[in-house]
Amino acid sequence: MKPYNTEKSKKDEVRRMFDNIAPTYDKLNHMLSLSIDKIWRRRVVRVVRRMKPERIMDLATGTGDLAIKMAKRIPKARIMGVDLSENMLAIAADKVRRLGLDDKIALYQGDAEQLDIADGVLDVVTVAFGVRNFGNIEKGLSEIWRSLRSGGHIVILEFSTPRNWLVRKVYQFYSQHVMKPVGGFVSKDRKAYDYLPDSIVEFSSPSEVLALMEKVGFKEPRRRSQSFGIAQIYIAQKP
Repeated sequence: MKPYNTEKSKKDEVRRMFDNIAPTYDKLNHMLSLSIDKIWRRRVVRVVRRMKPERIMDLATGTGDLAIKMAKRIPKARIMGVDLSENMLAIAADKVRRLGLDDKIALYQGDAEQLDIADGVLDVVTVAFGVRNFGNIEKGLSEIWRSLRSGGHIVILEFSTPRNWLVRKVYQFYSQHVMKPVGGFVSKDRKAYDYLPDSIVEFSSPSEVLALMEKVGFKEPRRRSQSFGIAQIYIAQKP
């Protein structure tokens, strides 16, 4: 599915969508998730920190929240933040400057399916809430695999549909009757906040994501369910 259902590619529409909602993205993201997303990101940082990486790419970095948290908690790491959206990157750049992290985080506009980086140079690639927006998920994961060194890791944080029927019903009600109307009103882009919750429903199941990670070459992919299955942290290593 695509945000606007025009003749343009999903990639172009996703870029347009995030450019449109960038000014309100952080406020809505934290408000609509009741700030639980901050807890999930902290858990991702703990996972990555144990890997002791020096070269990290935060793909689909958005406004830079995860990249900034990693820069603060992993002193030796140098982080590349990559995103399609110029407007999201502008907000990320402002945060990085204000926090004095320019020497630790470099931001680039780029495409997950065509990364401008040499083979096998990264220790870790992270993706928070971005994989389901890839135009071609398998191609994006293959590019991540290519860019990682042997022994390097991928860590993905992504929404999923809860398996527990009660949690699922409550989450679906919240998505339809709170997230969509509030997000559309505040952002002034109703189609963006119709797409974002619906894209979670359409996204692959956790078992399908793990199978796809294994298909592109990752070894022993695993997941950690977050908040009754509302999100998942996927972890895998390149042999």
